[in-house]
Amino acid sequence: MQVGKNMVVTLDYNVTDVDGQLVDAGQEPLVYLHGGYDDIFPMIEEAMHGKRIGESVVVRMQPDDAFGEYDAELVQLESRSQFPRELQVGMQFEGVPEGIDDEDEDDQVLIYRVTEIADDKVVLDANHPLAGMALVFTCTVTAVRPATAEEIRHGHTHDDSCEDEE
Repeated sequence: MQVGKNMVVTLDYNVTDVDGQLVDAGQEPLVYLHGGYDDIFPMIEEAMHGKRIGESVVVRMQPDDAFGEYDAELVQLESRSQFPRELQVGMQFEGVPEGIDDEDEDDQVLIYRVTEIADDKVVLDANHPLAGMALVFTCTVTAVRPATAEEIRHGHTHDDSCEDEE
């Protein structure tokens, strides 16, 4: 069986930067619905099309093809007093970028990571941790199966955690 539209594909993968430094060891297999459902980066999906179990691909992606360019406007400096006492680098909070009108607020909620804590200030960054990086994805097909009608209807693979209601 080969990778094609409406097939559920399981990949073993790893991600490195362009210098070969490991970024993601892919400790859990990646399972996605193939065929333009936005379950995986389009360049990887295109490279996987037609592959069979055991076949591998190496996809080199520029930032725009992966997690985007780093956007300095997504970094905010906030007062330490606005945060819980147990604040640590790496914690995440939902927030709205500065300058967003109240009526647009619901559409603009971002996840901010605490990247630095200094005295009475906290640096928050809503960029993906891999934003701005060129990446190399190495993927090997380990399983391929036809998607169920429900998976196709929902546009993603199903396991016990799917909350979509019929």
